[in-house]
Parts: sequence; C-alpha cells; structure tokens
Amino acid sequence: MSAAVSLPIGSPDPLPLARALIGCASVTPADGGAQAVLADALHRLGFTVTHLPFGDPAAPTPNLFARIGTASPHLCFAGHTDVVPAGDSGWRTPPFAATVRDGVLYGRGACDMKGAIAAFVAAAARHLAAGPPRGSISLLITGDEEGPAVDGTVRVLEWMEAGGQIPDHCLVGEPTSAATLGDTVKLGRRGTLNAHVVVTGVQGHVAYPQRADNPVHRLLSLLAELAAMRLDDGTPDFEPSSLQVTSIDVGNPASNMIPGRAEARLNIRFNDRHDGASLTRMLHEICARHAPGATLEIRVGGEAFRTTPGPLADALAAAILRHTGRAPAFETGGGTSDARYIARYCPVADFGLVGASMHRVDEAVPVRDLELLSTIYADLLDRLLPASGPAA
Repeated sequence: MSAAVSLPIGSPDPLPLARALIGCASVTPADGGAQAVLADALHRLGFTVTHLPFGDPAAPTPNLFARIGTASPHLCFAGHTDVVPAGDSGWRTPPFAATVRDGVLYGRGACDMKGAIAAFVAAAARHLAAGPPRGSISLLITGDEEGPAVDGTVRVLEWMEAGGQIPDHCLVGEPTSAATLGDTVKLGRRGTLNAHVVVTGVQGHVAYPQRADNPVHRLLSLLAELAAMRLDDGTPDFEPSSLQVTSIDVGNPASNMIPGRAEARLNIRFNDRHDGASLTRMLHEICARHAPGATLEIRVGGEAFRTTPGPLADALAAAILRHTGRAPAFETGGGTSDARYIARYCPVADFGLVGASMHRVDEAVPVRDLELLSTIYADLLDRLLPASGPAA
C-alpha cells in the first residue's frame, strides 16, 4: 500500500492517494515512506518538490515543500504526514491497511490528516487541469506535528522566509469540522503552556513529622490555589482560559514514609488576554509563595492568535456555503495546530474533515466527505487563483 500512487492531472478522486498515505506507518518520528508517496503524486502534477530534513543528522525530521508557480497570489496548504500510535488492540481492520468498508475509509490518519492532504492534492489536480496557475500553489508538509514539533513546520517556515517563499494565504488541513463537514473553520487558536514543578523536602518516618519536611503538603497547597483560579471570563473571540493539572507524582511505595520529593504537571490553554511571559511570571510567583526553592520548568507551545477575516476566510466560507449549503462558524477553541507558527508570517485558517474519530481506534472518514472536502478545496483555489494563464 505504500507504493507510489499515480494521480492523473484533473482527477477529482482523493481516495487512491489517501489509501496510499494511510498505508505508510508514519508514527512520529517515523516517516514510513509517506513523504515519498506524496512527492511522487506532486511531481506528476508538475510541482517542484524539495525535501527538507532538519534536526539530528542520524534521525532527521522529514519535511517537504512543494510549489508550482512563482508569482502571487500564493496559497499554501500546510499539514503533516505523521500520525499518533495506533494502540495495541480494538481495530476491526488493521490500522494501516486503509480498508474501505460500506463507503467509509478506515485507518490511522484517515481524518488527522492524511485524508485532507489527499483531498488538497486532488483539488490541485482539478484546478491545474485548466492550465498552469496564475499565481502559485504550494504545500508545507511536516513529519513532526504530533511530536515535539521542533524541527518541523517552524524550521520549514524559516527556510521559506530565507528563500522568499512566504505565501499570501495559508490553509491548514486539520480536522476542524465538529459534527458535519464544513460546520467549523478555525480562524485562531488559544495559546498553550506546559509546566512541570518539582518540590523537594526531607524524607522521614510519618510518626516523627518534626524530623521531616513533607513536600506533598506544599505541592498540594500550590496546586489548590492554581486549581481555584479563574484566569478570565473569555473575550469576544475566545472562550475562557483553562488551567488543568495533568499529573501528580510522588513515587512513594511506603505508607509510613514521608517522601522527599513530589512533582506535578499542568497545562494552561489561554486566550489573548494573556501571553506566555505573563503566565510564566504568575506561576513563578505562586510557586515561590507555597514552595520556595521548588524547581519550575515551563514550555510555551504557542501564543494565542486570531486571524482577521479577509480574502482567505471570505473565499473559504463562500466555497463551503456553495457545496454544503451551510455557513461555517469561525471559532478559536479546541487544541492547537501548526497554524500557531504560520500566523507569524501570513493569514492562516484551519479547515478539514470531521475530527470525531481522530486519535481513536477505528479512525475513519466517509469517502463522500473526502470527495466533498476536495471539491471545497478546489473551489477555494479557483476563488483565490481565479484565472489560469501562462505559467508564472
């Protein structure tokens, strides 16, 4: 299933490429041949494809940039070929077999997001059937979105900027639709911050607490204040920020021993009333009050951002309305995506398949949704690059 796929120019069918991509077991950080499959399909359509491995030379992160045309307007489709693990059991068909049953395509990555990649490539094929684009179409595809995301989209964007390849608009094919294809477009995302706090004390016997210093008590006091906080009431564009404690670990197998160490992890999803720096200061201040000397490690995964509606959002909404009969809601909730990096360079929107089965056993997408998504993407290309003409 991982063999190269032929996608004839003008083909509106994303299924062959979707099945070929799902057939590659590209569980982060492995590529499994997925980007070679994609590169072959894009070469056949006339794209110039550049492979951009970044990171450890012994095990680099696979990335791909492909472009056809050199002029503006320039629309870039961004996505990822890596997927989360399939899990040990529960799949009715093998997770990388790309099985079609009763009109539904099953497999890891079907909706997140190999299906969307195939839908866009098929849409590009349809658009290019009328002739070379007046403007440019590109794809920014990483193999490290589900992982640390250090040597993926961020590094490719730096490479694109250095080479004068930053697009006018960018569409990220994440599965944003909530219940029905086309019901939701993301025009922004909340920021995300992860924190790891370690409180040390003095180990001792529970019967002699005066001889020990219990770090658990101080950690719980710290976490109680954080859990009780209301960070804000939301904004016109964002829902309220949320702080969630994700783990508390002591590692103490004995019931009669005060441990010498306790740690916790937490995540904050924050709106545009905050930024990573202000939340970092807040966490350090609270930590210092309850647990002086504790170690606090913080990683800001991305800042909150909102894309101002404009040509990209207008064209996307019009294409969705035309082919589904519904006007999409523009939202900023849910998880993060690589749009948080792209927003630093150009207007960006997330739009893709229904995400109900992503990361779950029996991840799947109806074949008719794949076809409809490809039709919407093709309409978007026609609207943003409205006229074919001599090659740019």
